[in-house]
Amino acid sequence: MAVANNELEKVIIQSIMEELAKKGLLSQKGKDHVMSAAMMDTPIVPSTDSEEMVTFPPQEEMQVANPFNADAVRAMKKLTPARIGIGRAGTRPKTMSLLRFLADHAVAQDAVFLDVSEEFLQRMNLMSVQSAAASKDEFLQRPDLGRRLSEEAVKTISEKCEKNVQVQILIVDGLSSSSIEANIPDLLPALMQGLKSAGIKVGAPFFIKNGRVWVQDHVASIVNCDVVISLIGERPGLGTAESLSAYMIYRPDSNTVEADRTVISNIHKGGIPPAEAGAHLVDVLQQILAAKASGVKLNQQK
Repeated sequence: MAVANNELEKVIIQSIMEELAKKGLLSQKGKDHVMSAAMMDTPIVPSTDSEEMVTFPPQEEMQVANPFNADAVRAMKKLTPARIGIGRAGTRPKTMSLLRFLADHAVAQDAVFLDVSEEFLQRMNLMSVQSAAASKDEFLQRPDLGRRLSEEAVKTISEKCEKNVQVQILIVDGLSSSSIEANIPDLLPALMQGLKSAGIKVGAPFFIKNGRVWVQDHVASIVNCDVVISLIGERPGLGTAESLSAYMIYRPDSNTVEADRTVISNIHKGGIPPAEAGAHLVDVLQQILAAKASGVKLNQQK
């Protein structure tokens, strides 16, 4: 069965490469490079030669031949990143539509499986700890482990983090490492500066690897903060793999439920811009501190 699957993969790769070559999107040299790698079962290394790069048409470009109402399709495409008006070849998607889908799917998978780089954490001056999930596979298969800290993380936070602050900020990879590296450089400074200007005492932000939303409750029990906010990577989709959410909760305890959390989601360049989100989160945190409540309880006081 493994041999059959391998042969099938080679046939698919050959078919795609031939289509790209026909459309002038891949040189013969590039085709030979990919096919030789496939035949030898070695990783395909992207070429830096621009003529071998696949370039996709703009998402808003009309790809339906002779549409009944072209203006309506164009108007809809401007309002959504959804894959509409992409046309078809018989009963199948067009080659470029399929390749774009595969490329976006690969980006989404990378966002989930890759780690936030050590270079990024050092550049942002973020201390790093880990949840009880020791690996990425364990994190994905055991959500409960991502909701609590490892023993080493508990020890590190207890020793190094300031206690009894008003707000504790957490950076959590969640389901998208890409969202962390794309948004935190603009979001975190705006958030920190805004809280400082408002006279709010903030604990030093730190990073939690393989963390889920509820890990913030464990952190709050250690540092005894009034509010804990987690800036966490959202589950990536084919539209974007860089979306971030901010979960905030006032003094969580053993009776905390999801309705007690206030959430601002869709933070990314195509949604709420990260710098703008930072300023907005300052306002929300001020409301939570004033009301001494978050989630549904906060909304009921408005």
